[in-house]
Amino acid sequence: MALHPNARDNDQIQTQDPLALSSQIIDTGEASEPTNRVTNTLVELGSDVAMVESFSHMIVFRTEGGLVTFDASHQNSAGAVVEALRTWTNDRIDSLVYTHGHVDHVGGSGAVVADAARLGHRRPRVVGHDNVAPRMQRYRDTNGYNVIINARQFGGVKRDFGMGAAPDFLAEDVAWPDTTYSSHLNLNVGGLDFELHHGKGETDDHTWAWVPEHKALCVGDLAVWVFPNAGNPQKVQRYPHEWAQALRTMMAYPAELFLPAHGLPIVGRDRIQRVLGDVAGALEGLVTDTLALMNQGATLDEIIHTVRVPQATLSLPWMMPVYDEPEFVVRNIWRKYGGWWDAVPSNLKPAPQAALAGELASLSGGAAALAARATELADAGDLRLACHLVDLAGAAAPQDKAIHEARAAIYFTRRAHETSLMSKGIFAAAARESDAVAKADDAANS
Repeated sequence: MALHPNARDNDQIQTQDPLALSSQIIDTGEASEPTNRVTNTLVELGSDVAMVESFSHMIVFRTEGGLVTFDASHQNSAGAVVEALRTWTNDRIDSLVYTHGHVDHVGGSGAVVADAARLGHRRPRVVGHDNVAPRMQRYRDTNGYNVIINARQFGGVKRDFGMGAAPDFLAEDVAWPDTTYSSHLNLNVGGLDFELHHGKGETDDHTWAWVPEHKALCVGDLAVWVFPNAGNPQKVQRYPHEWAQALRTMMAYPAELFLPAHGLPIVGRDRIQRVLGDVAGALEGLVTDTLALMNQGATLDEIIHTVRVPQATLSLPWMMPVYDEPEFVVRNIWRKYGGWWDAVPSNLKPAPQAALAGELASLSGGAAALAARATELADAGDLRLACHLVDLAGAAAPQDKAIHEARAAIYFTRRAHETSLMSKGIFAAAARESDAVAKADDAANS
């Protein structure tokens, strides 16, 4: 997760104690303040426990043998995060633990290593699951692709970047793990025990930790105050079933302090149990209902329009689908258990979209007729069907200004009706793509 959708600028963020704020939100079921605060400031959460609230948080434990930090934030925020840490202590960082290899968690590690060198400390030990390094290598191998999809997801830009070589998706100075594990790893730093556990969820390389002396759970991105990112349409496989299992395992621990990588920390066992149970229950329901329909022979189309998470669950401040959404999770469950084919025969080896679009345009009276009908449907509120038709119109007449003006308008409207950042980003990218075609035609005729 590269940006939490509830984040606000610093001057908009309240200074309320994060534990008090999360308690208020969970106890009342209502949130009037952001649940993820990007202040790049450090808050103490207990004796020798702190959090730097940032793009992705850094969790810090102070021990007699040095600091243990969970995650290093993003490369763009790491300098401010390290600076905030040093307002609290100049103790040596003994160990940097990666909860997983997403760039907003490992990208700032270069700043952590540079800070150690500046202070004359030895390089921190870097700890992560066995799959972190392969993830980092995959990011190197697919650098341009990841730059494109992240820009589309978060900025809605068009596919043609025109930038030549893509910038680094994974920071060049990122610190690769030097201590790895497969299932469990026990660390002891300065007499403080850290029990590291592997659990698949948003990623296949995720670590969550139990710190018994503090009765604390460090959970990374396994619970982050939004509906779980278990379906991202542009990223690799997610693991909803295993994700729920990891959360249920955490619930067996007598945790009193809950430390996520995004969102507010939580104090109190009952509150922690509530949040973990809600996330696990939603994922379990999606998996159970999707598999039941798959076992009955339903198509993917039938399943995604049938399986739901109760609206009462999605209305909770820690479950709102403002980043990912249930429909995408259903698709990921299908992909995990059933493969990529959606059970529609013509989609197994389809005709090129442009050929299909041209044939349908011919049958309907031309691409303009498709676009006109799409606009009618959008005006009537049927944005799903409108987008199908206007995409076909655009594919049949890829340089037609009027059609692309209609396509841009429909997709901008659809973006405004969506809740999740992923849907908003993709639909905005489509709108801007058509907007660019229409404006290019204007420029050519000027």
